[in-house]
Amino acid sequence: MATGQGLSSILLLMTYNITDIQKIIQATGLQLTHPASIVQDLLLDSRQIAAPATSLFFAIVGKRHDGHRYLADLYREGVRQFVVSQPVKIDLPEANILYVQDTMVALQQLSAHHRAQFHIPVVGITGSNGKTIVKEWLYQLLAPDYNVVRSPKSYNSQVGVPLSVWQMQSQHTLALFEAGISQPGEMALLARIIRPDIGIFTNIGSAHREGFLSKMAKVNEKMQLFDDTKTLICCIDDEKIAAASQLWLADIPGRRLLSWSKTGTPADVEITGVARKNDSDTLIAGTFKTAGTLEKFAFTIPFSDAASIENAIHCWCLLHLLKAPTAQIADRMTRLEPVEMRLEMRAAINGSTLINDFYNNDLAGLRIALRFAAQQPRTGPLTLILSDILQTGQSPEYLYKKVATAILEQKVQRLIGIGVEIPIIQDLLPLAFDAVFYPDTLTFMQNITRHDFHNDLILLKGARTFEFERIATRLEMKSHKTVLEVNLTSLVHNLNVYNRLLQPGTKTLVMVKAAGYGSGAAQIARLLEFHQVDYLGVAYADEGIELRQAGVNLPILVLNPEPANFDALYRYRLEPEVYSLPELQGLIRYTGTEKPLSIHLKLDTGMHRLGFEAEDMGDLIAILHAYPNLRIQSVFSHLAASDAQEHDGFTHAQAATFTYLYEQIATGLGYRPLRHIVNTGGIARFPQYHFEMVRLGIGLYGIDNSGLQAQLKVVNTLKATISQIKHVAAGETVGYNRNGAVSHPTRIATISIGYADGLLRLAGNGRYAVQIHGKPATTIGNICMDMTMVDVTHIPQ
Repeated sequence: MATGQGLSSILLLMTYNITDIQKIIQATGLQLTHPASIVQDLLLDSRQIAAPATSLFFAIVGKRHDGHRYLADLYREGVRQFVVSQPVKIDLPEANILYVQDTMVALQQLSAHHRAQFHIPVVGITGSNGKTIVKEWLYQLLAPDYNVVRSPKSYNSQVGVPLSVWQMQSQHTLALFEAGISQPGEMALLARIIRPDIGIFTNIGSAHREGFLSKMAKVNEKMQLFDDTKTLICCIDDEKIAAASQLWLADIPGRRLLSWSKTGTPADVEITGVARKNDSDTLIAGTFKTAGTLEKFAFTIPFSDAASIENAIHCWCLLHLLKAPTAQIADRMTRLEPVEMRLEMRAAINGSTLINDFYNNDLAGLRIALRFAAQQPRTGPLTLILSDILQTGQSPEYLYKKVATAILEQKVQRLIGIGVEIPIIQDLLPLAFDAVFYPDTLTFMQNITRHDFHNDLILLKGARTFEFERIATRLEMKSHKTVLEVNLTSLVHNLNVYNRLLQPGTKTLVMVKAAGYGSGAAQIARLLEFHQVDYLGVAYADEGIELRQAGVNLPILVLNPEPANFDALYRYRLEPEVYSLPELQGLIRYTGTEKPLSIHLKLDTGMHRLGFEAEDMGDLIAILHAYPNLRIQSVFSHLAASDAQEHDGFTHAQAATFTYLYEQIATGLGYRPLRHIVNTGGIARFPQYHFEMVRLGIGLYGIDNSGLQAQLKVVNTLKATISQIKHVAAGETVGYNRNGAVSHPTRIATISIGYADGLLRLAGNGRYAVQIHGKPATTIGNICMDMTMVDVTHIPQ
């Protein structure tokens, strides 16, 4: 807002200066060197600076992170405005610094104030699953008719919601915000920020159940989002949601409940039929009440799974509520696109890597995609192929100034712009910046050979109308039809599941050995570094060297160091595990008393695989005293049965032995290295043994036997195509050695994967099944080198 016009002018210009914000959040001005400074962007993460001159940094104090640690870094990057809750002990001479009791509360206060300036329909979405997909599908369905502001990706937390709401501007005509919680007391805070006019309760499940006394308690907590809501959309097939929605309806006169059911329960919208039309499409039919009569409707979605059907019905209900014509809804439903198209990474031509994000295009999504691209390892330039950004309601000059800033902040080296408006950005970029423009996708495709893509990291970001999938098809490296898809969003979700269980100050060592469990070590490591894990673990020195060459700077523990690699350990700043006196002596022969090296001591407390034992302690401590250049970074051990409840007594005994031996070592050293004994299986089950660090391995990739499996997401999906389908008569055989005997008429699908792709040869002859259209298809006959036959008799074509 312009200086001197008071808070009342916020509604007109929707910008704030630091003095306005001081009043809104009731802050003490520790230091106001420039009281008229404008604030446009809220910043919580020192890694995500887009516009430092107009950013306001909130130093959020979390369970494991403290934003006050990064004030100096932010100041060096040009940020000059801060909200803090602790004394600032460094000199920031040109900064505006506001002091509050709680920076999280202040962030939420500011966002709630901003929300109160708008009088457009706001849709609040909550539930255990489907929030993000429902929100993104609603955006696809409503963007032609509304200027929509929505939560970026899955920004639905105590910090994500304020950042989402802060995006609201006067040009917007509809808002879609999702809200997620993990423990009691959180939803009331989010409700005060979002203040939805219309609510959507997607469903209730077991996610985050551990924070609630019962399923009903969780439903009631989520329902608090709708305390001031006029209309609620929900499925009443779940009895808990049905009961809560009836209480909500009766609580305040004038509320409207738009209920739906697919089980025959009386509701406003009743689904009368769900039928698959072909391999991927589903026809959904139903009736709705209007003016005392029942009207029929039907629409088709290009999906067949149960979750997509449920999500689509929620979307239909909102469009119906907004009075969209039934025929128009049906037409748009057929064009719904999968949300998981966002940020797919694929191998591309000439050693390049392609990041697909062509299902929509807006400024918030572009910033997220650019940050994602910037953290990926590469040897060539970062190239952005960007279309016009449509339907923002902002002037092109203002919009593309923001885009130019984001491009330069994330160090894009080449821009290929496609559209009639995007050439405006050329005057906003440095004169020597590599930028070229085309009026449409077809023209670019006709000239694509003019561009030399070699070892590029190519971010493809475009609005759907530009059909950037044609560019992706042209740039992707044509290879085997069998593909391992790695969902990095799911990986980050899993990391956060475990982070929430850690005690304050506990560090995380994440294992990325064996090429990141097959997911790509360099990409995974860069992502983990971005999300501020403390240590990485690899099996061998060459894996650590690969990470260093990819630009990874985190400390790296090498579990199986070999004498031939001691020099490489030193040169690449790798930290070896030392587990025996002979190994320690061999390492000393290399380092002598001069070369400093950080090492990690492994103790054998019952796994009986590797490690020092009690009788080694005297010699070990004496040697370490003689060679102080060997710095002990951690002492650790490995639990043999952390996820097996029947062996908990043994686990406690291991922990006791570990503590006893560690104290001897720490006393002998005169300092206390980090301790870690808990692995993936023990993080949830043994919080008392988290000590200073835990090790996270296979749980990061979605596999856990300790009780967390329901909260984790699948990271790796191996996909193949069906090459041919055959009808085989009874009495015939399938495959080598005629091992696949057929006793009845059978349909056999040959899929493009075999033992050369890693599928075990022993998986044949009914010992294994793949999923086709969500149904298991068992193997029949032997596994071939690059093909496998499966029984699809029971799966509709």
